[in-house]
Amino acid sequence: MATAASQPFKGNLKKALAGLRRINLEGLRWRVFDAKGQVLGRLASQIATVVQGKDKPTYAPNRDDGDVCVVLNAKDVCVTGRKMTDKFYHWHTGYVGHLKERSLKDQMAKDPTEVIRKAVLRMLPRNKLRDDRDRKLRIFPGSEHPFEDRPVEPYVMPPRKVREMRPRARRALIRAQKKAEQKTTNTKTKKEDKGQITT
Repeated sequence: MATAASQPFKGNLKKALAGLRRINLEGLRWRVFDAKGQVLGRLASQIATVVQGKDKPTYAPNRDDGDVCVVLNAKDVCVTGRKMTDKFYHWHTGYVGHLKERSLKDQMAKDPTEVIRKAVLRMLPRNKLRDDRDRKLRIFPGSEHPFEDRPVEPYVMPPRKVREMRPRARRALIRAQKKAEQKTTNTKTKKEDKGQITT
């Protein structure tokens, strides 16, 4: 965070500050999320929780008490499996036959901030509070942001719970390891036999 503080913000300042005047920022915390190496869906669910204010004991579904979320390093977010090539965003222009689509890989190259924004907004309820919650979400592709004068707090992601391997999968893994060991021992004995025959 110290390196980001020393560098001035080089991005579009007008876009970065757009819509903030409409929100009452009194009493809200400024939470900073680092998306570097984070899985997209897991990060988006944490951001959606903080933006709605569900992490506070004063949460009420009809009030917008969520904190301002500043997401950095959006270009370094990760996805699991083959989603980078297999996941598509669809939209329609309004003209006949103009159903458009773009893969996640192309969207990351074009605008990586929109990937996180879409993931978070699709986790929020569709009601009157949604627009203000969207305004509280500030996403930047790099590690610089223009809110250095604000009392920002880094958000610590909860540790990922790795599920224990299922018994069938564990047995298959043990079988594969035994096969690999047998192959290596067989190749060693064959080499030794060849060495004895030549001598």
